[in-house]
Amino acid sequence: MSDFKPARHHERLGDAFYDRVAPADFPQTILRHRDQRWAARLGLDALSDDQWLAHFGRFAPLPGSLPEPLALRYHGHQFRSYNPDLGDGRGFLFAQGFDLEDNRLLDLGTKGTGRTPWSRGGDGRLTLKGGVREVLASEMLEAMGVYTSKSLSLVETGEALQRGDEPSPTRSAALVRLSHGHIRIGSFQRLAYLEDTAGLRRLLDYAIATYYPELEDAADRPAAFLAAVTANVARLGAQYIAAGFVHGVLNSDNINITGESFDYGPWRFIDRYDPGFTAAYFDETGLYSFGRQPDALAWNLTRLAECLVPLSSIEALEPALNTVWPEFRAELPRQMLRRLGLQTRDIENDGAFVTSLFEFLATSQVPYERFLFDWRGGAMSAARAGSSPSALAYASQAFRPIADALEAYQPRDDVNLDHGYFARQRPRTMLIDEVEAIWAPIADGDDWSLLEKTLEEIAQMRQAYGTGEET
Repeated sequence: MSDFKPARHHERLGDAFYDRVAPADFPQTILRHRDQRWAARLGLDALSDDQWLAHFGRFAPLPGSLPEPLALRYHGHQFRSYNPDLGDGRGFLFAQGFDLEDNRLLDLGTKGTGRTPWSRGGDGRLTLKGGVREVLASEMLEAMGVYTSKSLSLVETGEALQRGDEPSPTRSAALVRLSHGHIRIGSFQRLAYLEDTAGLRRLLDYAIATYYPELEDAADRPAAFLAAVTANVARLGAQYIAAGFVHGVLNSDNINITGESFDYGPWRFIDRYDPGFTAAYFDETGLYSFGRQPDALAWNLTRLAECLVPLSSIEALEPALNTVWPEFRAELPRQMLRRLGLQTRDIENDGAFVTSLFEFLATSQVPYERFLFDWRGGAMSAARAGSSPSALAYASQAFRPIADALEAYQPRDDVNLDHGYFARQRPRTMLIDEVEAIWAPIADGDDWSLLEKTLEEIAQMRQAYGTGEET
């Protein structure tokens, strides 16, 4: 572990921002997934399986990092209703270290590792199926170029859990997530709720020093911080749309100030373009449906702006907040063209193209990921698209405006069409039926081979698209 560069930055905030907790003592620790690629970026790839389980199943501290796990304190709006009783209820910040490639701070946070003062009567556990779903979501999103947390480790823990939303008893797991920070909009909301202006300033100073050091000398640091967070969160909203992804629970406690997506519960990918598609069965009004996700993110950013008023002024913060829609309108075409492997032209042409593309996808009902796969590189993929199951739709009169627009775009240098992934008959997707098919042999016979094969295919997809970090 000599390459691991530990950190204890979060402790600088002080005990008022977290609770020191102990991990659960699990009956078993069975390693089910370890991300060697990201372990290498932390200098942890040389750990034996026994050493890995000691740290990520029993949670022995990593040398030089946090001596005890920290359950972070925060509040948040859940489906627009304020909840002051949140905080890390089944996880904690276990350790911090530096990325050996870019020297950025990385947090190792957990899910399913026991009760904390914020468990609210819950058991503090995670189902194994929930852990598998989080691995699949984070791997797939990373391959699609979404700025997401990574599933570093999944360990089965040998407990039988009772859950009302799946057959019980069910198997349990402990997940370790890797991300660039755990400061949420809800972290600021808690301090605003408590009218703790000194705490707000302390958190803002920490956030700028740790995640936005370029803002240190800004004339109005709260306004500059809000503008930077707004740009990153707007980009995330565009990446969700470009990936055809529905997070499902975009509450303010699930919005990271770095603009990094995390915490995958009822997520889904869309099959075909449908703005009204929802992921969570309990989202009865479609508040977090596919097409309303940018609105949800903008609403949450407004809550952050409200928290910063005591440190600045409405007059200074409002212009920063009002950048959210211009940022999103500029970012959405950029992300869609990135997925198609095409160079941008200008905002007006790019925006018009993406609008017409969504109109075509809505009326033709060509599968969403199928279209992006078929037309990677634009017009240079016309022959590939001509052999697609959707070829008839591409030959229709309705497609002519899209075909003409594709002719006007030049491929990006990283279009990579000679990669074996683009010779596949169909793109790698992660629709709900596929997720259930991956889980079924694990549940029925402890057969992990389909999950392993799927992760290999996602790795091939990631290599083909040249993704693996912020895009």
